[in-house]
Amino acid sequence: MKEQAAGVEVIMVGAGTSGLATAACLSLQSIPYVILERENCYASIWKKYSYDRLRLHLAKQFCQLPHLPFPSSYPMFVSRAQFIEHLDHYVSHFNIGPSIRYQRSVESASYDEATNMWNVKASNLLSPGREIEEYYSGRFLVVASGETTNPFTPDIRGLCSFCSSATGTGEVIHSTQYKNGKPYGGKNVLVVGSGNSGMEIALDLANHAAKTSLVVRSPVHVLSREMVYLGVVLFKYVPFGWVDTLMVMLSRLVYGDLSKYGIPKPREGPFFMKAAYGKYPVIDAGTCEKIKSGQIQNLLLEQ
Repeated sequence: MKEQAAGVEVIMVGAGTSGLATAACLSLQSIPYVILERENCYASIWKKYSYDRLRLHLAKQFCQLPHLPFPSSYPMFVSRAQFIEHLDHYVSHFNIGPSIRYQRSVESASYDEATNMWNVKASNLLSPGREIEEYYSGRFLVVASGETTNPFTPDIRGLCSFCSSATGTGEVIHSTQYKNGKPYGGKNVLVVGSGNSGMEIALDLANHAAKTSLVVRSPVHVLSREMVYLGVVLFKYVPFGWVDTLMVMLSRLVYGDLSKYGIPKPREGPFFMKAAYGKYPVIDAGTCEKIKSGQIQNLLLEQ
């Protein structure tokens, strides 16, 4: 079954924070748009796939969406609940909701040079078992689908037998399914991955008395929220490389030699790695202290 949607000026793919910010800017200019979102809500990473204790790792002035700052009553590092509350207000304030088409999976997009229009095909997922193809056309296409939209669990040897009811009762979940450590108190839990989510989930598990182990697959930089804030401010005044050098020195001063605890430092600076490879430094929320004390067992797997 095919349906032809009315043409609009701008077609957007994704109703995450970037999509919402773009929508607000278009609304202020009275430019008609439509947002195609494959989930059943906007900001799904925050609303559906983030853990309870999550906070913004950057100060709020660096994370607020355009034309509507965070309330002054919010703390510097905004909580998950506060961020969602603000997004709800943002969508209402700019009347974005009516322009979002939920559960639309974009299948293809092509540009027609003859008409100077983008043509987008999307599957309507609202009717299971009855595929509906929808077509949209617009002068501009904005892809705001994000850089962390598809959860990935690698095929690890032995994982199936670990989860098999015939051999054991092991449970495997992706970080997007984790909410808090309450169900894991007293249990042995292995966290694979030493990014910000892995580090903070390990901390949350340890705080809930889980017997927590952490796998570090490769060297990572560890900074505090305050260090990152300082670094972002310094970018306005000093060269990039100097900021990286200062961050490495401050990290060593505050955390010591973390390689003794299975967390080696990369050769390149933290902000350089973000710019060059998209690899974020770990923003420590207390995990390092628990690794040093032995409350979190750390394993380093060399690549």
